[in-house]
This record gives sequence, C-alpha cells and structure tokens, in this order.
Amino acid sequence: MTTLVLGHKSPDTDSTGSPILWAWYLNEVKGQSAEAVLLGEPNTEAAFLLAKWDLPKPRIISDLDENQPCVIVDTNNPAELPAGVNGADVQAIIDHHKLVGGLETKGPIEITIRPLACTATIMIDLMGDDAAKMPDWAKGTALTCILSDTLEFRSPTTTPHDKAVAEQLASDLGIDIPTYAAEMFAAKSDVSAFSDAELLRMDSKEYEVAGTKFRVSVLETTAPDTVLSRKASLMAAMPTVASEDGVEQVLLFVVDILNEEATLLVPNDLVKTVAEKSFGATVSGDSVVLPGIMSRKKQIIPSLAL
Repeated sequence: MTTLVLGHKSPDTDSTGSPILWAWYLNEVKGQSAEAVLLGEPNTEAAFLLAKWDLPKPRIISDLDENQPCVIVDTNNPAELPAGVNGADVQAIIDHHKLVGGLETKGPIEITIRPLACTATIMIDLMGDDAAKMPDWAKGTALTCILSDTLEFRSPTTTPHDKAVAEQLASDLGIDIPTYAAEMFAAKSDVSAFSDAELLRMDSKEYEVAGTKFRVSVLETTAPDTVLSRKASLMAAMPTVASEDGVEQVLLFVVDILNEEATLLVPNDLVKTVAEKSFGATVSGDSVVLPGIMSRKKQIIPSLAL
C-alpha cells in the first residue's frame, strides 16, 4: 500500500516541499511506494516552488482512511491534521515544532523532532550520504523550504546548521541566495487574488490561550502596505472566519520581512488585551507595530497571554 507523506493544513512552503522531498527519498532510495499529498491549496510561495522546479501539484486530500500508511511532516499537532489521523497507520513523524501530544499510533514509530528552523534541513540530515543523490529539483525544493522558514536567515528560528545546509544547496545549484529569496518573497507578497477570508486562513494555526481559542494567522511579505491597505475589510471578515472555524478570534500578524517587524490588527478590546499582555505593546488604534517580531513559532505563540 502506498505511504502518503503529508504536512499540516493551510500548507505553506515547508508543508508543500518537505512531503515531496521525503516521498522522493522513500521511493528512490528506500524502494517504498510513497506519494506526497497536501491538506489544502498551497500558498503563493509554495505555488512558486512548484512552478520554479517544474513539479506537479500534489494531490489534495481531506481525510485519511482507516489504516492508511502515512508519514507526517512539519507538524505533530492533531488540530492541524485530518480528523481520521488516529485511525491511520502513522509510521513516522519528522518535525521542528514543539511536541503537542494527542496523536495515537498503531504501534511504535520513528519520531524525529529537532530544534531546527525547517523540516527540510532535518530530512537532509536523516538522508545522510543519500542526500547526495538528490536531483536538482529536490535540492531546489529543500533550499526553497529553508529560505522560506528562515526568511532568508532573518528569522530567530534560524540555526547555523540551517544556514550551512542552505548555502551548500545553493552552491550545488549555482543559485545566488539573495536574488532567489527576493523572487520567493515577491511571490509570497502577491496576495491580490485572495479573498479576505482566504488571507486570514492562508498561513494560520489554531491555538488556545487561557481557555480562549484563536486562529493565529501570519502573512509574511516584503510589501506590507499591500495587505494593510485591506485592513478594514480584513477586520470585517474576522468574525465570520472565527465563527466558521470554531474560534473566538482571528489574530492577524503582517510580518514585514525587510524591516523585521510585525503589525497586529486590533479590531476589538480582546485583541488589544492580547497585544498589551503578550508583547508589552501600547495600543492606541486599530493596529500596532511589534518591532523584531518575525516568528510565530518562537516569538508569537510562546508569548500569547490574556
């Protein structure tokens, strides 16, 4: 039976590229039948990855069948996975996020969770000498994932190892990192085709703070004004998105990649309280700039308080 390799819902670049990378490894190196799949439409930067390296978009699935063999990458959080995940045959987890708990498996499995910025970095380590067998498209996929998750090494999640792996991949491919990253971020910043609701869900994760459930959305961009010009309509869409998704509130952080800061939209007193208690911010309007805030994983989620 074919093993499905999948990342989290609202797939970003790492959750699109890393399943492709690991499926290649299982198929070509391990001799197993594997298929990369997605849990939704890839975001604009992930779509750029597929086009840049001439890769077909993986099949999109909504659930996992009972006893379906699968490998989970770039998450270990059941809230970010299909409802049937505990009935599937999870064979491995490869991740770089904190251990959440709640997954149940059919038997003992391989779990690799390392404090690195990107799942693709971990995969290359796990491949060992076999990583040298990667074709250029696989190297390009891994490089794109690492540059995305590290925001071209600007994110505080970046480790020297992530940077070294990315620089070696770029050298192998003859790619200039600043030029390539600028292409990636331009693709990420082009959100004109998306509705407000789609933007609020595009790169988002559910998180509970003191009994209150939030959808924590992050939009990373080199053109923050493009998003912030839609501030009023984005805030107007938040109650509907929150109601449909079963959360109390959407928190939208617009991360300015170049200026290394985030703007949090503040539609009501609840979000004002979150901003003030979480980040020590002084809020006087419907948004607040948070200097140095770049990473949801390392800076936003751990700080959230009510």
